[in-house]
Amino acid sequence: MPRARVQGAEGGTEEWRSRVLARYQRRTQRVDEAILGVYLRGTNSRRLKGARAPLWRGGPLSKDAVSRLVGRLKSDFEEWRHRDLSQDAIRYLMLDGWYPKVRIGRRRVRVPVLVTRGIRADGHRVVLDLRVAGQETTQAWQDVIEKLGERGVGGPLLAIIDGNPGLQAALRAQWPQLPIQRCTAHKLRNLLSRAPVHLREEVAEDYRRMIYGKKREVVESARRSFLKKWRVRCAVVAASLEEAGEELFTFLRFPAAQWKGVRTTNALERINEEFRRRTKTQASLPNEEAVVLLLFGLLRSGQVGLRRFVGWQEMPSAAPLQERQAA
Repeated sequence: MPRARVQGAEGGTEEWRSRVLARYQRRTQRVDEAILGVYLRGTNSRRLKGARAPLWRGGPLSKDAVSRLVGRLKSDFEEWRHRDLSQDAIRYLMLDGWYPKVRIGRRRVRVPVLVTRGIRADGHRVVLDLRVAGQETTQAWQDVIEKLGERGVGGPLLAIIDGNPGLQAALRAQWPQLPIQRCTAHKLRNLLSRAPVHLREEVAEDYRRMIYGKKREVVESARRSFLKKWRVRCAVVAASLEEAGEELFTFLRFPAAQWKGVRTTNALERINEEFRRRTKTQASLPNEEAVVLLLFGLLRSGQVGLRRFVGWQEMPSAAPLQERQAA
């Protein structure tokens, strides 16, 4: 960094300072994020040094520098996942498990990453928690949900889940009266997996006609028709729909402008797709910790964007749950 004094507007002199780099900094934040991203995808520091040499003209990048960057990211991540959420006004929760491929020792296995997102009263979506779990069990989800309560997430108005029984049990333990919406996209996949191949297109068409009805009366009429038809043509399909019960249609209790956003956990799927897009050339990640650190780095740097919730203007107020149910 050059050192000099420059003449000020009033005639005096002052020390020159870069507007690009803060004091004692040798790289921009953007460069640090790039180094971290490449390193967490499995590239070691020796390869990193060779790759950036033509760009940085031999500028130093020691192993210690990379280690400091990773250590700083870990520290920021721990601070982020323990931050206070009491002022975020979280109205809806989206919870889902995700299974990236991770190298552990000499094996490559899929490890559950539990992802929790919240929707604020102003419609902004925010990732609340990321963690790797041994299994997607009731206990694993209970740890997540209890921690959310400790961090200030009060009684939310709705939880949107994929139908995992362990997650549902954990939510009921924390908030017994919480309305739960089963993801309609996950249920469609369940139905198609049970239907014969030659009937899958017809099942999907009937299901979408039911789920995407414009009015409550249309949805309920199509539901009755679906069950009547498929009990005769393929009983296991009808049984699978009945298994979800009323929780597949909880969205009908909310403003119609929000149905698109509360029917599925697809918003989580978009984050997962963005992560996969950045790691698709890598057979696996180096360890479990790298999964959440890389995803956190992408979120923090703004490389994974979160859209505003459609219909947020009609967000219900944070009234006590009993009052909401009575209404």
